[in-house]
Amino acid sequence: MSTQRWPAAVLGTCLLLAQAATSAQRHAAQTVATPAAAPATAPSAAPAAAPPVAASPQATAIERGKYLADAGNCFSCHTRPGGLPFSGGVPFETPVGTIYSTNITPDAQTGIGTWQVADLLRAMHEGIARDGSHLFPAFPYTSFTKVSDADVADIYAYLRSLRPVRATPAANGALFSMRWPVAIWNQLFFKEGRFVPNPAQSAQWNRGAYLIEGLGHCDACHTPRDALLAEQTGKAYQGGPLQSEVQKGKVRTWFAVDLTSAKQGLAAWSIADLTRYFQTGFCSRAGAFGPMNEVIVNSLKRLTREDLHAMALYVKGLEGEAYAGETVSPALAATGAAIYKDRCEKCHGASGRGGFFSGPPLAGSAIVQGANPASLINALIYGPSLAPEVSFGAWEKMEAYGEVLDDAQLAAVSNFVRGSWGNRGSPVSPAAVKAQR
Repeated sequence: MSTQRWPAAVLGTCLLLAQAATSAQRHAAQTVATPAAAPATAPSAAPAAAPPVAASPQATAIERGKYLADAGNCFSCHTRPGGLPFSGGVPFETPVGTIYSTNITPDAQTGIGTWQVADLLRAMHEGIARDGSHLFPAFPYTSFTKVSDADVADIYAYLRSLRPVRATPAANGALFSMRWPVAIWNQLFFKEGRFVPNPAQSAQWNRGAYLIEGLGHCDACHTPRDALLAEQTGKAYQGGPLQSEVQKGKVRTWFAVDLTSAKQGLAAWSIADLTRYFQTGFCSRAGAFGPMNEVIVNSLKRLTREDLHAMALYVKGLEGEAYAGETVSPALAATGAAIYKDRCEKCHGASGRGGFFSGPPLAGSAIVQGANPASLINALIYGPSLAPEVSFGAWEKMEAYGEVLDDAQLAAVSNFVRGSWGNRGSPVSPAAVKAQR
């Protein structure tokens, strides 16, 4: 990496990796609102799953704020394994060091207890901390800038209601001590401003757009990036790589799928499919695993069905591009046919359509056809990693094949599914499989 480019690349890396789920699933109830400081080593617990209140005009600011914090998945990034809720310290590994999330409880010494609502507004809208320093875009203010002032004020009310926790996250890597490169990165890649509704679209569509583009910050993972790791806006939501655990303590590449309605994306999905997937982590098209587990458990499943439907409506309207790159040849696909028949056909079918009681369809799968095959390879090596709250319904549990098949065999079966039933994807090499082990 050239010396001219590393500051922007470092910051872009932080933004990309901050969206990956790096901690174990956390799902117990949260205790709120006691003024005393608490030890920072108690087991972590997810916020209590109260009934959604976003649509209720009688809801208090704190209730609305909790709902909005859930929509933003604040818990996952600000609650480390073994830590108290929102006390920070979640590590994000980058090529240049580790960056840790901050304590956002109202503790005056180690959290945001001295912050006013104006301070949170500036942080979320401009990426500027209370002391005037630049926040790293690991905190996705690049998306949060679209959140309305009223919603930020409600989030502030909710954060102020939390139990204060005296906890100082570990120090960031040495390169993160410099804040001036953030200003340069912002000048190049950050556009500040609130969400503007599209008058040509329905209120429901605009609600979905507001949640997806703002608090949901879905583009941060699902949009590819350029050489400086800035989002390629011309390819918005067409999928992108990220770093997250495949096993405890083992971080590898994943690929956040193409969310557009291109063939290699969600063309086969209906709005009802997406709504159910958002709500439960499962539908007839696919089941959540890996980094999506925390998004489902700590965020999406806590939202109202109306909001989830609005988000699905917006996502299904995203236009993409048909894959035009190198594809798996019939001869290369054939090398994995016998392995598929022996290991996969029983659950996924000879047609690749899966079965109601056996397994999800592979024909038309966004995971199978990903521009980067990393998530497919991870599923083969490690098996789909499920959160306790996410179930694949009637489907059989998929075993891990990492100890059963070698790199060449896993590459062969990957090529078979990426080159069969009309699927289109680039060839997978044994070296690509080895990199994921």
